[in-house]
Formats: sequence, C-alpha cells, structure tokens
Amino acid sequence: MSGPGASRPEADALTPVSVADAALGRLTGLAARLLGADAAHLALVDGIAPVAGLTRRLGADGPCLATSTGTDPLVVPDAAADPRTATAPAVLDGGVGAYLGVPLVGRDGRVLGTLCVTDPAPRAWSAADIALLTDLAGAAVTELELAALSLDYEADRVRWQLAVTAGGVGSFDWDLVADRNEWDDQLHELLGVPRDGFSGSIDEFTAVLHPDDVARVQQAIERAIVTCSHYEAEYRVVLADGGTRWIQARGTALAGEDGTAVRLIGAAYDTTAKRDAEGRIARVLETMSAAFFLLDEAWRFTYVNAEAERLLGRTREELVGGDIWELYPAAVGSDFEVHYRGAMATGEPRAFEAYYPPPLDAWYEVRAWPGPDGLSVYFLDITSRRTSQEEAARAQRRLAAASARLELIAAVSEDLSSTLDTEDAVRRLARHLVPALGTWCLITMADEHRQLRDIASWHADPDLRATVARYADLRLTALSPRSYLFQALRTGQLVEVPDATETIVAALSGEARDVLRGLAPHMAYAIPMRARGRTVGAITLFLDTERGTLPADDLTMLVQLADRAGVALDNARLYEEQRHISETLQRALLSAPVEPDHVHVVVRYQPADQAAEVGGDWYDAFLQRDGSTVLAIGDVMGHDTQAAAAMSQVRTLLRGIAYTSGGSPAEVLESLDDAMRALKVDTMASAVVARLEQEPDLQGSGVRRLRWSNAGHLAPLVLLPDGTVRELSGVEPQMLLGVVPGRRRTDEHVVLESGSTVLMFTDGLVERRGEHVRDGLARLRDLLAELGPRAVSDARSADGLDLEALVDEVVRRMLDGRADDDVAVVAVHLYPQDAPRPVAAGPAHL
Repeated sequence: MSGPGASRPEADALTPVSVADAALGRLTGLAARLLGADAAHLALVDGIAPVAGLTRRLGADGPCLATSTGTDPLVVPDAAADPRTATAPAVLDGGVGAYLGVPLVGRDGRVLGTLCVTDPAPRAWSAADIALLTDLAGAAVTELELAALSLDYEADRVRWQLAVTAGGVGSFDWDLVADRNEWDDQLHELLGVPRDGFSGSIDEFTAVLHPDDVARVQQAIERAIVTCSHYEAEYRVVLADGGTRWIQARGTALAGEDGTAVRLIGAAYDTTAKRDAEGRIARVLETMSAAFFLLDEAWRFTYVNAEAERLLGRTREELVGGDIWELYPAAVGSDFEVHYRGAMATGEPRAFEAYYPPPLDAWYEVRAWPGPDGLSVYFLDITSRRTSQEEAARAQRRLAAASARLELIAAVSEDLSSTLDTEDAVRRLARHLVPALGTWCLITMADEHRQLRDIASWHADPDLRATVARYADLRLTALSPRSYLFQALRTGQLVEVPDATETIVAALSGEARDVLRGLAPHMAYAIPMRARGRTVGAITLFLDTERGTLPADDLTMLVQLADRAGVALDNARLYEEQRHISETLQRALLSAPVEPDHVHVVVRYQPADQAAEVGGDWYDAFLQRDGSTVLAIGDVMGHDTQAAAAMSQVRTLLRGIAYTSGGSPAEVLESLDDAMRALKVDTMASAVVARLEQEPDLQGSGVRRLRWSNAGHLAPLVLLPDGTVRELSGVEPQMLLGVVPGRRRTDEHVVLESGSTVLMFTDGLVERRGEHVRDGLARLRDLLAELGPRAVSDARSADGLDLEALVDEVVRRMLDGRADDDVAVVAVHLYPQDAPRPVAAGPAHL
C-alpha cells in the first residue's frame, strides 16, 4: 500500500503497536484523554519494518483496520450502522460504537499505519477532534521515522565494521629521501591500482584521487612532513569503472638524524559504507518532520536539519559552530540546560517537555541522546497540544467548580427541606459556606417585628470560632445604620466591601472594633435573604487576604442560596401562622370532657407536623340524661377544611342523638348513620361510642359495665388493675359511618373493676410510614404493659393515679417526636366508688 489509490489489504495487514514504547504509548493515551474517548489504538501496515521495542504482533482484526484504505481520516459516528466498519469483529462484539481514525502517512506518501480512537457508544466527532488526532498522528509518524533512522544507522554501522574486518586494512610506506612508495596488496585493491606497472611514485597516488580532494590531501601530507607529525585524511579515489570509493588514511612522519622527515608510514581502509550511511542519515534528517540538531562537547552546534532551522528561528549558517548558551541565553538555568548537561554527565538519554520564552514563545517535546559525537537532540513544537491540554484542564476545573457549586446548592436545599426547624437549617448554612467560599460567615435573621439577630457564625479556623461568636454578639448594636449590612437589608441587593477591616471598623463602635481587627477580613459580602418582596435576613461572608475575592459565578450562587434560605424562612413563618390558626380552630371544635365522680377522663389532641390544615380526628365525653358517661372518638376521612366541617357535624349529631335518645352505643350509631344520610352529611367516618353503666345488680360490687359499639375504628385498649392489657374487639367488624345507612349495629360489653383504664385513640397514634398498623398496635400494647405496673401501683397509693402523666408518656413515646397524622386520645380511669375522688383527678366536671 503506497497512497490513496492503494487497494485494501487483507484483514491481517495491520499489526497493533505495543505501548511498551513510552513515546507512542503517551501519544496513544493522550489521544484518548484529549478526545474524551474510551480507548485509543495505533497499528502499522504489514510490511513496514517493525521497530525493536515498539512493535509486537498481537493478531488481526483490530479496531484500526478500516482507515488503511486511504490517506484521509475515517470518521464513523455509528460504527454498527456504517458499512465500512459494521463487519469488524470489534464492532460486532459491541466494543466499538464510534470510530475516528487518521492514517500515518510518511514523507514519501506511503501509509505506514493508523492512529484511531473509539467509544463503546455512538458519538459525533467534531472538526476539532479530527484536527487534534491528525496532529497526534503526525507526531507518531515522526516517532516511527526516528526509530527507523536509528535502526538504519545501527545496521549501516555494523555492516561497515564487518566490511573493515573482512576487507582488511591496507598499509603504505613512503621513503621521502628516495621518493619511493611501497603499498601492500590490500592498499592496491582499495585504491584500484594494480601492482603490475606501479612505479611507487607519489604521482600515481595523486592520479587516482578525486579532483575535488587532491588539494586537501596534498595539504595534509605536506603538513605532516613539515611538522614531522601525524597525518590524517579522508578522500575519494576514482576507480577504473568510473565509480568512487571513500578511503580513510592515517599515518605518521618519521624524522631522520637531522630532525627532518625521512619516511611517511601509515594505513588506509575503505569508509564508503560509512559515508553512504551518513549520507542516507543526513538525507532522512533533512526530510523528516521533526527538528534535529547535534551539539559537540563544547556545546557548539555541529549539525542542524531544516526543521530545526525553522523552529529555532535561525539559519544553518548562523547556528553551526555557535554556542547554544550564547545563541539562546534563556535556556541557561532552564529545564533545557538541566537535562542537556544531565544527559552528557550520566550518559543516559533524557526526555522532557519545556517552554522557551519569546522570541520563540513555544513549548517543545525534547529527546536528548548522548553519544561519541556529542549530544543528539530531537524536538517537536507541541504548543498546540499544550494549549489543548491546558484548555481541557481549564474546562475540567470549570466543570469541577460547577459540580462543587451544584453539590453545595443540593446540600443546602437538603438541609432546608429535611427539617421543620428551618431556622436551624439556615444556621447550618454557615458551615456549608465556610470554608467552601469564605473564611468566616455570619447569618442574620429579621423577625416578624423586623428585629435583627445574628443566629449563626462559623470560622474555618477552630481557634477563631469563639472570636467570631463574640463579634456576632456585638456587631448589630455596634454597626452604624448606614453600614453595608443595613444597606443590603434596605435595598435587597448584594453589597461588596473591599478593604473590609478598615471600612467596617469605621462603621463600628466600642469593643466590636477591636474584635473585628483581630479577625482582619480582607473582603466582605452582604447578601440579603429575600422572599415574596421582603427581606427576611442576610448572609455576611468574609474572606481573608489569601482568599482574595469571589468570582462572578460564586457570587451568583451565593445570591441563589440566600434567596432559597429566605424563601425557606418565610415559608416557615407562614406555615407556623397557618398551623397556629388551624390548630386553634381544631381545638375550638373539641370541648373539654365531663368528669363525674369516681371517673377521671383525659383527652389529648396533637396536630400533624407536616400539615397546616385542620384534620378529621375528634373525641368527646359527655353525660346522657340518665347520668351515664358516654365516651366517643372518631376520624372523618380527609385533612382539609371540608373534613373539619364534616367532623364538627358528625360530632354534634352524635352528641345530640346520644343525649336526647338515651340509646345504647349501637343505637346511637344507627341513628347517626340515618341522620347523616337525611341531612346530606356527605362523608365517611370511623367511630367508637362507649358508655359506662352501673346496673342495680352491680352496685356495691365495685365494678362497672362498659358497653360499646365500633363503626370501623381501631379497637380501644384496657389496662386492667393487674397490669395486663386487653383489646376491646367485637365479635365481627362493623361498617364505617356513611357507607350503608340503615344497617343494624350491635353492642359489645365488658365488666371493669375499679382501677381499670380505658384508652381510645385514632390511627395517627399507631401509624408510621413504612410500618403496618398491626406493628403499631403491638407497640402500643407493649408500651401499656410496660407502664402498667407503675400506673397500677400509683393507683393504689395515697395520691392516686397520675393519668395525665401516663397519657403524655404514651403519646410521647409512640410519636417519638414526629406526628405524621393528627392524633386524638381519650383515656378514662375508674376509681373505687366507696372512696372519695382522688385529688390527682381534679374536681368533677358534669
């Protein structure tokens, strides 16, 4: 394959290149990173000589196969859908979903291989992606050319050494007095002069010299004879067939008794192979895309190729023979000098990247190899690559900063939404902002009377947190009304305070001035917390000298966070107002219970934490005409104003029916069902109605009958005097109110001893999110059983049962600080009838 018109090779025509070579491995990895690709690969066309240490056969069908058909990049956004790549094994296996490949094109136009990147999923490749991969492919070609050059040079050197050994070395002995030259057979062969007819004249030697070399060789001979010293010359001889041969000659002039030279003896050998190799190397160096120069031991340029001339900004004539440190003074003391001198001192090659300032103003990737001839330096201009890398790094930093800002916003939002104590969540905001955005922080809140108070402070340095807290105690009364904080609160706009220490101190009085000087802020920002057209507080963020100032993105985020905190605070204020109104209305709908002699009744109502609406839970305790005590508890479906109105209607109807009819609990519920239908009370409700009775046959026995009827409500519990807990369940469950009016209902009854406690409750007491109601009922029974012995003991003490404390403890432990639904509780304790009403039960209420 030699160019765009080449036919496609067989599937095994490309051999993947091992990333054992550091340069190619770095280029391959760099391609994947800069293009954000899942993988990058490099493969060579079969037939290109493998480079030792760079190439190993890994098999066929690699992901780079398709690009070898031409010299243009192959861009495949969807490899499975593109017929050029759809049948490749890597695509069929699902490993390659998108493909971008650039051919490696040598100086002679031959395609050497392919550099490609792949992604497991389809993706679009931009023009910038293609340009960047093309640049990296060019660098890879240079690496391959340099490696091939090194191999060629080494092969030529070995061939030359073998030629010298095999061909031998010719010798000569020139008698200067007799003017007679003696050559051995090897020299005759080297110079192409037959022994037959050779007279030994120096003119015969001169006759075979290349005309361009005659004067130079004669000067070298003359110098050795005159100075009676060493002779050295490399020259060409013209052979009989018209060809030329390079000869290296070395010798010594021997002095006679008078000190003048009388003989010149020496040896010569064929250097044609070496000269040819050097010529090929020079030609490659001149045509390669990478820059190359050679420095001798005195740090002088001895060779510079054309690309080096271009990159170094000087001509060959200006460079060769010049001192690198004088020509490029900015290199002194830089990475260039450190690595160049290090390579020469250790004999080890160096590879590095370095920047040279104007006039070159460029980044270079440099390889330096020490050798017998000095220091060989190969380098590439990688300014574009570095620019891409730096831009990618900046983009990554911007992405990280944006991600950090999003995480901060999410954390603050979570705090503000995860608790009912919004003020506490706003306090925690200070710890989110420090040290993420500032050195220390204060949070100020305005109450409904527009009174300001600093509710939180935080410093990045634990040793200064007490100082910041002290400043928070002092500053609001010490600040001038015209200061930055009050300006932010008045205008609702962010206020920046440069030179913060002196500016704020000028607006302070008293001890606060000294405390602030100790904190020494460099910059301050006052960010109002706003909601619904009003300012509810402010965040004051302080930065020390090291932190400097905040970028615009961070200031924008601060304003967003302050607004979120402001809305949360205002929502909490509105919620508390509405909740207070709703709870007041709910309690107004529930009257105080009656308490006849020898009966202690305790009621509790707990609104739901998460709602500011009146609920449908209700209770009642009243007397019928005959003096029987009636207890009722119920739950109307819904949690809104309509449910509260329905609850009030149902409760009022039940009370009126029970009082006027004097009926049993079942009869009361039947009549209530009929009344709800007739009066169009369109709702459903659960309820338990219970009546305490003492028939003539029970008087004097110290016991009372509890008769009840249950309309789809949770069964009441009884704590007996012996501490056991019993559920008051009926024979069969009965229908809710409002479902099937006219249905017959039944009464259940139980005889209770004095000292018994009946507990009636709504489902909010036993229900939890994620828990079955059966589990909640079991928890309640276990809790009553735990508290029972103490309650029973107290009941028999002189002071009597503290029913209030018992009910409060049950509610506290069952709700565990959180009421997901509103809760109503009615508890009644039966005292002995032959003893006065205990003081703990309070006076009777009829």
